[in-house]
This record gives sequence, C-alpha cells and structure tokens, in this order.
Amino acid sequence: MNLVETIENRTSVRDFSDKKVSIEDLREIVRLGSMAPSVNNYQPWKFVIITRQEMLTDMSNAVSKKVMQLPELHIEGAKNIKSQVEWFSTFFEKAPAVIAVCLNDYVSVLEQGTQLSHEEINKQRNYPDIQSAGACIQNMLLAAVNLNLGACWMSAPMIASDEIASKIWLTANDKLIAMVAIGYPKNKIAPRAKKDIKDLIVEIL
Repeated sequence: MNLVETIENRTSVRDFSDKKVSIEDLREIVRLGSMAPSVNNYQPWKFVIITRQEMLTDMSNAVSKKVMQLPELHIEGAKNIKSQVEWFSTFFEKAPAVIAVCLNDYVSVLEQGTQLSHEEINKQRNYPDIQSAGACIQNMLLAAVNLNLGACWMSAPMIASDEIASKIWLTANDKLIAMVAIGYPKNKIAPRAKKDIKDLIVEIL
C-alpha cells in the first residue's frame, strides 16, 4: 500500500475481532510513531503497550466511573447521552491491544534563556508538546493501516488519566496524552466522507 492509499484508507475502528496482534507489529507501530517530528526534536514521548485483559478491564472501569459521575443537564435524553459517551470512552476494553502515549517533561531552549516558564512558552507557541503528540499518533494510525490493522485515536478516556496512569505504572514525569486502541477490524469499514477540499483552502498566490 502506498502512502496515498494508506492515508485514504485510514478510518477509526472501534469493533475488533478476537485475533491477537503480534508484539512485533505493536512495536513497529510505536517505532514509526516515534519517528514523527517533535518540538526541538526532543522526542519527549513514552509508550506503554497493554494487551493484558484484566488491566484493560480495570482501566475501562475507572473511565466508566468518571463518566457516570459527570453532572447531568436536567433535560430529556441526558442519561442516554452519558451512556453513549461511556461506550465511546471504554470500548478499548474489547481491543486486543492499547498503546498509551505519554509525554515526558523537558526543558526547552527558550526556557534556558528567558524567564518564561514551560507552561507560558507552551501557551505562547500554541502547545507544541500536544502538536508533537498529535503527529506521533497520526504516524501510529497510518502504520496500523499499513499492517492491515484497525486503530482508533482516543482522548475520551483521559477523563480518568490519573487513575489510568497509576494502573499502568507511569511516573510523575510521564503525562498521559491519549490512547490508541488497535486490532483486526471485525468488519470492513469504509472511510467516512470528508469535506470537499475546495471548501477548506484559502489560496494566497
């Protein structure tokens, strides 16, 4: 599959078969993710590969508890909305593998020569840490497609990021950013329609 085909075939997969994903494929996905551009080439990431079912269930339960604790609006259908959000936040429990993507603390070049804090610099530069993580995760998603796997980028479980971090043995220096659920798709899923490119571009020629 060439690069254009890989990009065009990528779609979010949330329903997986029971077929296991090899650790070699998971390591390759991480390797390609780690080749993404990062702020000042600090490569501030750390990855945790999880295939242990009891740990995924434990993580899912922690997320579910947090979602259910969210205060509801007093409107019809509020409980249904929370139930939908709960499913979209916890379906990773049924995935053969999950890769947690974390960022490590680092001291930027600008911090070394100014009185600005890391947080102030991050805000002024529009959060290059998070931008770096996004590039890394996109590499991982495309790597999964190239290996005939399905994957889904998940931010919803971060509602319980502290609880998940403790369960997967992260240190205080590791900030959990997102998770990627990975497996073989249970059914073939066509990529969803995208906006017409003509509606997205402003050309200054």
